[in-house]
Amino acid sequence: MLIKHLGILVIFFIGLSFTSVNAQKRTVSGVTFDAKTTINGKTLLYNGSGLREKYTFDLYVAALYLRRPSMDANKIISDDNEMGIHLELVSNKVTREKFIETVKEGFGKASHGSANDKQIKKFMEFFKGEFKDGDKIYINYSPIKGVLVTMNGKELGSVTGLEFKKALFSIWLGTKPADSSLKKGMLGKV
Repeated sequence: MLIKHLGILVIFFIGLSFTSVNAQKRTVSGVTFDAKTTINGKTLLYNGSGLREKYTFDLYVAALYLRRPSMDANKIISDDNEMGIHLELVSNKVTREKFIETVKEGFGKASHGSANDKQIKKFMEFFKGEFKDGDKIYINYSPIKGVLVTMNGKELGSVTGLEFKKALFSIWLGTKPADSSLKKGMLGKV
């Protein structure tokens, strides 16, 4: 009888630990994000995420990580603290060329900050390889290192400057975002 109760207790604790691990993840459109991440030694919290669509095609899912959750896009864009936008491609329709073209257009519509041609060129040069479904692009910012880009765990480079970060983050969070429903999702408004 004691063995039976111990067996039930063990099964209960295994189920409980599995549930708590899954409760720390967030899944959107089949892409799972951690509830927390670390940038420059600072713990950031998942703020929200959403799906980027264009012409009815699912392109990527993006999540926003902040030191403190916020729904205020202007405050987030202007903030000089660690934060990150993590993207995962969900389609082979996102090519390197289309990504670069879209980001260049985004800088042209940026509602905050400023990015000069040299900074934009440097940022675009990070993306030399072909893109494929499942690629993970992390755009992390810290006041010390600036915008640091990694792709599939490989560091591609960084661009310094708060004004550049503001312009880059306004591509997704500014007054003319790439996708307004994605912006709402990243701000946790859905």
